[in-house]
Amino acid sequence: MTALLYQPSHWSPTSLTRKPSSFLPTDRFRNYNLSHSLHTTLDRVNVLGDDDEYGHKGCVNALSWARDGELLLTAGDDTTVRIWRMDSTDIDQAYPFVCRSVVNTDHRANIFNAHMLPYSSRIVTAAGDKQIRIFDVGTAITTAPDGIETQYNPRQVGVQILRCHEDRVKRIVTEDSPDLFLSVGEDGLVRQHDLRAPPHNCRNGTCPAPLMKVGHGLSTLSLSPLTPYQFVVAGESPYGYLFDRRHSGRVLKEEWGMVARAGEELTTCVRRFARPPKDPAENGTRRRDHITGSRMSASNGHEVLLTYSGDGVYLFSTRDEAQSADSFAAQTPSAVPANSKRCKSEAARKQGDGPPQTAADATYEGTESDDGDGDDEEMEAFIEFEDLSGADESMCKPGMPAIMPRRRYDGARNVATIKDVNFLGPNDELIASGSDDGNFFLWDKASGALCGIYEADSSVVNVIEAHPHLPLVAVSGIDTTVKLFAPSHGPSAFSRMDNAQQIIETNARLSKTRSVRYNFSALLAEARAAMGAEDVDIPAGCTNQ
Repeated sequence: MTALLYQPSHWSPTSLTRKPSSFLPTDRFRNYNLSHSLHTTLDRVNVLGDDDEYGHKGCVNALSWARDGELLLTAGDDTTVRIWRMDSTDIDQAYPFVCRSVVNTDHRANIFNAHMLPYSSRIVTAAGDKQIRIFDVGTAITTAPDGIETQYNPRQVGVQILRCHEDRVKRIVTEDSPDLFLSVGEDGLVRQHDLRAPPHNCRNGTCPAPLMKVGHGLSTLSLSPLTPYQFVVAGESPYGYLFDRRHSGRVLKEEWGMVARAGEELTTCVRRFARPPKDPAENGTRRRDHITGSRMSASNGHEVLLTYSGDGVYLFSTRDEAQSADSFAAQTPSAVPANSKRCKSEAARKQGDGPPQTAADATYEGTESDDGDGDDEEMEAFIEFEDLSGADESMCKPGMPAIMPRRRYDGARNVATIKDVNFLGPNDELIASGSDDGNFFLWDKASGALCGIYEADSSVVNVIEAHPHLPLVAVSGIDTTVKLFAPSHGPSAFSRMDNAQQIIETNARLSKTRSVRYNFSALLAEARAAMGAEDVDIPAGCTNQ
């Protein structure tokens, strides 16, 4: 394979400030090439870490490109943050990322999210121990010697610990600032943190008021840099929620066509995102009302992705008004692979013998099948949230106008862990999702056509993040390694499009299973907090996110 080395330029805050691409022909040409490359067949080009000495020692829950793509941050169950960078001396590897700096965070439970704040060298982590931790890794990313992996502890790089959340902290969202960021937790809160403010004692109840609170757990938070005054949250509810925080001198509900009431939250919930009513053909089976991931478009500021447990990925727009379920059903395509000019991936040409058996397809004690046929060999174990199909409507912003989806993308399976969802491409023209079968899926946003299925994990894929400028995609999940995918220069060894139809049918069948749900991570976190981190061992493998 021909080496395609990327030489990072010296980073500075001004390097992140770019003119709109519409004014720069070179940027338009670059974006066209990037989009074209991501629509071609991808292949695995590197694996970060191994199963023994090098890399993470547990599931990798967090991926984040930093400093305009010069760095890749990874974090997970082993409570470390690894900082990967290009090794310019390796001319044999197409994308030779290596880890020279490791931050031992001292979190007492799994890290779910990690980001570097813009224009700074500070990393923020969120974890299952209810804590947010901030580290300044300026030394770690400027003086790391070649060929040597250096370990850093909180005494060397730690800055601050925030204990404002009352339950597991699931996501962090950065803004265009080195000091501001948002966080969301299973306590139903979204909080804004300003590192310029004087430190406060969380145990004394002096934390700043949250931006908003709902009556159920939240697991995902997203906003767009084009519309940072809005953000989307979702979790243990049938709905996603759009909040608007432009309150100064404005009556937001009136602007959104609703009745305003005095004494409301610091932000205003202005819309709900809802799925169409359940298909009667499901014969009474109950869909699990839990949203595991969300993403707002960075290219247009109004499109929103939500991925539902036991269901597909849905595309919404904040510009849409309420519409009927019938109008949505009429425009929803079947999830069959397409061989269009826009999607230059391999077309499904034959039906194979089904996907290989993986750890995610093993039988778990306590599972049961909805179909009553006694076939339990591939039944999944739900291990996270309770079924909220019959949740009290009063928890879900009753009376709030609901936006129906523009399109649905299906074929992946999202039941065993907490899947994220993402846009890919310079204009967010692709949709990406992980799956319980160890694959990740790519769809063309406009047409809904399936563009690719790629094997990326031995059991479950949870997170997919594309490089901001290169046709390079980082993928992680239950494995302790991170896989990098890029355009293939020949047949792809990891494309599963030849067996697409069988994979889709298997995922659809297994998505309808149900089982007893155990929140192993929450129980483990409580045990660790009560007994001390050194007294409770993290079990091998990741039980959930």
